[in-house]
Formats: sequence, structure tokens, C-alpha cells
Amino acid sequence: MKTRSLLASLFIVSLALPTAAQEGGHPPHWGYAGEVGPEHWAEFESDFGACTSGRNQSPIDLDNFIEAELPRIAFDYKPGGHQVVNNGHAIQVNYNPGSKITVDGMDFALKQFHFHSPSENTIKAKSFPIEAHFVHADAKGNLAVVALMFEEGASNKLLEQVWPHVPKIENAKAGLATQVSAEDLLHANRDYYRYDGSLTTPPCSEGVRWFVLKHHAKASADQLAMVQEVLGHPNNRPVQPVGARVILQ
Repeated sequence: MKTRSLLASLFIVSLALPTAAQEGGHPPHWGYAGEVGPEHWAEFESDFGACTSGRNQSPIDLDNFIEAELPRIAFDYKPGGHQVVNNGHAIQVNYNPGSKITVDGMDFALKQFHFHSPSENTIKAKSFPIEAHFVHADAKGNLAVVALMFEEGASNKLLEQVWPHVPKIENAKAGLATQVSAEDLLHANRDYYRYDGSLTTPPCSEGVRWFVLKHHAKASADQLAMVQEVLGHPNNRPVQPVGARVILQ
């Protein structure tokens, strides 16, 4: 593993919060299109090399599944979403300590959840309007991401609480008057697909456990359009080669 741990990557890079340079008003070094797009990410920082050379990169197209006895994910999500951030790369809800998932005999604390539009992972080549990533870390800095796809339907109650407070200005944040619970986004059925992958943003660090939920959330057309409207662009990394990896279900 590189000197910089996965957990350090989570907090230093914009997956979690804006970098110091961004907070100072400078534009982000990487983006999603043109000369700053995903095919150029490895050019910006010396430790972004995995974005090009990595063999277990995310997102992917989930297909050709292998049947397996997957362990149950025990979700222990409490109300704790207290702040919404527009970091220029995603719309993110920061979470207070105290919520976690337990899987593989390990606890992974929920740090934040954020939204990509359109979805980054696809399922049998199908893309979704929004994909939420619930980002967790264990005590050693190992990361686990639970991915949730959204489809158009009834208005989403949690998004009704969060979306009105999303800052329209890049690198801005706003407090939520009432703490939201990530639990409210999830279907009662928590069956999932599983694969080994990476962060979907620089430095594209590998060794991330990915759990893609089979049952999707619903949101209204206006709510589904919100992420791209605020950011001004799509924020999905293209799917990466699966290679020799297996995708379990």
C-alpha cells in the first residue's frame, strides 16, 4: 500500500471535502471533461498514477455475476447528516460519528454520503440518473462504499430536507437544521452486488470494498436534475475495465 493511506486519501482529496487550495478560492485541478477530465487525472499529481495504471478501478459495469453466499451487511445508521457541501465535484452530506455498517466481521464508520449524476457504476450497461455513495472507513483506514441507484418516481423525503440547502456556489457548505438519517434512503431489502475497486476520484486508490445495492431509491424528476444543475456538469467517471475481477451476487 502507498504511504498515504486510503483513509488519508478520503479526507485530503475532494471526495470528502475541498482541498486547502479550493477553500482559498482556486479552481479544482481536475474535473470531468476536456483537458482536466478523467483521462488526464494522472497528470496532475504524482500520487494520481493509479487513475491510469490501476487494474482494479471503479466504477465498472456490473454484469456476468458469480453466485455466492454473501454476508449480510448490518446497517446501523442514526440521524447524523448535519452539513451539505458543494465541493465542485459532488454534492455531499457530512455525517457525525456514531453510524456504521458491519460486514466481514468488521465495523466501518459512516463518514459522508455524496451524489453522482448520472450514475458511475452501471448494471448490465444500464445507467441511472443519480448514484449515491455512502463512504465508510474502519479503524485502520480501510474503505467500504455502499452504492445506491436512483430512479424517477415519487418525491424523495430525505432529498426534500437536503436539496433546499445545497449551496449554489462551489466550495461552499451549509448546515442542516435537522440532522438527516442515511437510513431513510435505503430500501428494506439490502441485497447487493459486491466487487473490489477503488475511489472514483483522484487519487483513485484501490483496495476499496464496493457494495452496490440491488434495490433502488426513488426521486422526482426535479430532484434527479438537481446535482447537475448545481454543479453545472455531469460528475461521473466513465466505467473502467473489469479485468480479472469477479462480481458477486
